[in-house]
Amino acid sequence: MALDKVTQEILKDADDKAAAIRAGASSEIEKIKADADARIAEMKEKEDKRLKDEIALLERQEVSSSELESKKIVLAKKKDVLTRAFEATLADLENAPKDVKLGHYKAMVASAKKVIDKPKAFISVNDSFTADELGVSEVVKDSKVRSGLILQSEDGQIEVDMQYSTLLQEIWDREIKTVSDMLFG
Repeated sequence: MALDKVTQEILKDADDKAAAIRAGASSEIEKIKADADARIAEMKEKEDKRLKDEIALLERQEVSSSELESKKIVLAKKKDVLTRAFEATLADLENAPKDVKLGHYKAMVASAKKVIDKPKAFISVNDSFTADELGVSEVVKDSKVRSGLILQSEDGQIEVDMQYSTLLQEIWDREIKTVSDMLFG
């Protein structure tokens, strides 16, 4: 019986110690869970903030990209309008009536005579002006000339390109900002 009592006391003591260990372990488990939950919540908060920042960045990039694409489209349309205006102006000059062209050509010759005393005129095969009409020493038809004149000195050393396309391009390059402001400003 004494052995039974000792055994029971040992078992009771073991049960008490096991219960105490279980209680301590349960408390430790709860503390670990609470710490883990807090760390998970902190990590989730950081990750949510990072994700929110990434989304905001992507949205800004998308808006920026859209604005850039929009500007490209507008610029392409403006360039198209300007190109058509240039081509229409050149076509109007090239298709002007003979008397209007003669007036232009005489003014070109008068301007060139400041540099070339007795110019020779190269004209389009579609034009039919004489040397007397233009006030030049000679007229040569040249398939390379679309419309307007190329004036050359007698020795061929000096040449002045007064083709409509050349003159219009020079004016266009110099005044493109003004033209653009008039059309789109």
